[in-house]
Amino acid sequence: MNAQRESARAIAIDVLVRVDDGAYSNLVLPAALRRTALSERDRAFVTDLVYGTLRWQGRSDALIAAHLDRSLDKLDAPARAALRMGTYQLTQGVPPHAAVGETVTACAQRLPRARGLVNAVLRRVSEDPHTLHPPEGDDDAAIAARTSMPRWIVRAARARFGDEAERVLAAMNEPPMLTLRPNPLATTPEVLIDELQAIGATTAAGELATSAVRVRGAGDTSAIAAIRDGRATPQDEGSQAVIDVVDPQPGERILEIAAAPGGKSTAMAERVGPTGLVVSADIDAGRVGRIAQAAERLALSWCIPVVADGRALPVRGAFDRVLLDAPCSGLGVLRRRAEARWRITESDVADLAELQRTLLRTAAEAVAPGGMLIYSVCTWTGAETDAIGAWAAEELTEFEPVPPACPPWVPLGDGGLIRPLLSDGMYVLRLQRRPS
Repeated sequence: MNAQRESARAIAIDVLVRVDDGAYSNLVLPAALRRTALSERDRAFVTDLVYGTLRWQGRSDALIAAHLDRSLDKLDAPARAALRMGTYQLTQGVPPHAAVGETVTACAQRLPRARGLVNAVLRRVSEDPHTLHPPEGDDDAAIAARTSMPRWIVRAARARFGDEAERVLAAMNEPPMLTLRPNPLATTPEVLIDELQAIGATTAAGELATSAVRVRGAGDTSAIAAIRDGRATPQDEGSQAVIDVVDPQPGERILEIAAAPGGKSTAMAERVGPTGLVVSADIDAGRVGRIAQAAERLALSWCIPVVADGRALPVRGAFDRVLLDAPCSGLGVLRRRAEARWRITESDVADLAELQRTLLRTAAEAVAPGGMLIYSVCTWTGAETDAIGAWAAEELTEFEPVPPACPPWVPLGDGGLIRPLLSDGMYVLRLQRRPS
């Protein structure tokens, strides 16, 4: 392996250390890659190392623990990252001379004193028969080991998806597909597809959203002219399907609550056009800045980002449509937020459901008579989906449910669910306020 590839492993360790300290991989990794001179191939290699290590951290930690004489948490962060990264490679069948030898070399570049420990432990892991053969069986522990998920997520998935639970969990370990949303004010799906194919990308029309374009082989998204020039936006097909449920119409006034980073707000602004208005509210001022950047790139001057607490909105009865893109456990987007499974806890779900009910009640007050209220979360737990729908039926009596059209939505109470198989997992609940 050449020196450049060794540097790739060192860069991956750097990113993993940042994520271990609380950073988000989808923000740290692209920034780290932009600072390098790595080839496109080596950038893809770093990306696989980082996301693969994070996805399979649970399985790797169990293997490491069997051969480590102390708690993994007691190690320095670079050593911990190197052990997880090397073990991930071994579980994927990478030959030990590369998975062990070059990971040790990369670790030594960052923490020389850990070289001996990392080498010894990875050698033992490489000889462990469980490394390539995870446990069999259909109990929670075995499924958790095979899918590298916390056991509570396995239990929740079995409660929601039954016999399909392991298939759903396994799908969330697959790398996410790049899906673009054409800007209807600047292009069409057909023109965008032709443009992408001209640069060597493979494309296909989306199956879950009306205008989505699936893309492979396009390289760094920041280098795609259609994205840079505001003619397209990366957005998962599940999120695009939510906008189809919202169904913004030209000239309408729309409010999105908990809107950052702005993908859904800008999608709605593209549909309402310059005669309409989209107010994009979020409590985090820094994240509101990201909404402003997205709106500026797409030239959507009628998309207005504001800093506002969704629990205390200063408006009543003013909007044709209100979208609450509620904070949630995020279990539907684990394929693109790999580390989230290790951060969210079972007790967090109840706290989030309480916040969701509070936000939904406030959001309802902003809907004009005859207008629509749409609740959306990127998760599938019962407490955050159909239980919210049941609560709304009892508490928001001035609204009537309008279930989303199926497919791609699977009916779930008064709402609909997209299982996280080909796209992010999403739940929507659409309610219409009575005219009087």
